[in-house]
Amino acid sequence: MENAILIVNAGSSSVKLTVFAPDMSVHLTGLADRIGGVGALRLGEMRRTLDLPDHGTALRAIFDALAAQGVDFGTLAAVGHRVVHGGPDLTHPQAVTPALRAEIAACIPLAPLHNPHNLAAIDAVGQIAPELPQFASFDTGFHATNPDVATHYALPPDYAARGLRRYGFHGLSYASLLRNYLSVTGRAAPARVLACHLANGASLCAIRNGQSVATTMGYSPLEGLTMGTRVGSIDANLVLRLVAEEGREATHTLLNHRAGLLGMSGLSADMRALGEDDRPESAFAMAHFCYWAARHAGSMIAAMGGLDAIVFTGGIGENAANIRAGILNHLAWLGVALDPVANAKNAPCLHQQGSAVQAWIIPADEEREIAYHVRRLMAE
Repeated sequence: MENAILIVNAGSSSVKLTVFAPDMSVHLTGLADRIGGVGALRLGEMRRTLDLPDHGTALRAIFDALAAQGVDFGTLAAVGHRVVHGGPDLTHPQAVTPALRAEIAACIPLAPLHNPHNLAAIDAVGQIAPELPQFASFDTGFHATNPDVATHYALPPDYAARGLRRYGFHGLSYASLLRNYLSVTGRAAPARVLACHLANGASLCAIRNGQSVATTMGYSPLEGLTMGTRVGSIDANLVLRLVAEEGREATHTLLNHRAGLLGMSGLSADMRALGEDDRPESAFAMAHFCYWAARHAGSMIAAMGGLDAIVFTGGIGENAANIRAGILNHLAWLGVALDPVANAKNAPCLHQQGSAVQAWIIPADEEREIAYHVRRLMAE
């Protein structure tokens, strides 16, 4: 296909890709999953099991599969990449250059589980098609509008100068939510929107007049809500005790990979599996998720000075009716009136007529958001 755009989203154990046609319709989607062992490759209708020991191998397999389905690097217009962390300076999408690559690499200490894989994808494309334009969009960039009082921890100023501050994540999801607000709801986004990106990684964002003014994730994606395997906010002295008693690596693994829904339930990080399980541990994990989402929502609402609409996005936000109901029931004091029939159907409009606060589902569309960035930058 001529002049298509390839969007690459490289995570810690997977690489997602989407090919957009020139008219911005989706031509092809794919996923290389379970990187680090025997993995799986899906591209359109093709399914294959193969060894994927590292991201370089996975990317090569993806590119070979794309070529077999008629998507050749010689005919692509550009490649866009999701980069998780841009630090304090990389706040806008831009073309990949040697200087930008160095800046992304300099942010690796801020996102050691993500930025190296983002760079691996950039480098793999550069080796195969060195003349093909590449662009990077930063997940942290959307939150660059947060005021200093929101981003700074209560530490001496030289610590913030070292990059030790709140950044926030899921920015591409929140930007796509705003872009699609009118088409989904039939109305412009109101002044004060509480955006809820609920998935294995989960966060909230306070969006006032179209800009992020607060978010629940901080220096890293660990802070904030209860998540699939991440603990969310936790007392720093408790972390220090864990490090003293169990060691740094064991504590890191616990907080990032063995906590959250998985840790509390002892079963799974998948909300669907918890909903199908009748043990009290699973019920408690789901209740904990809803309670703390509502607790953090209060903080976001305070940052905006009120609330006009709540929007759910992400895998849990879009599909888990019981979780949305649990969160909105905690927030009923705000005047949001949930329509239980619409909620059970995962309908876009979740609120009853006359509700003081709107409630909506707007599907996450991060890859298309990146594609829009690429088109705009190429036009400029």
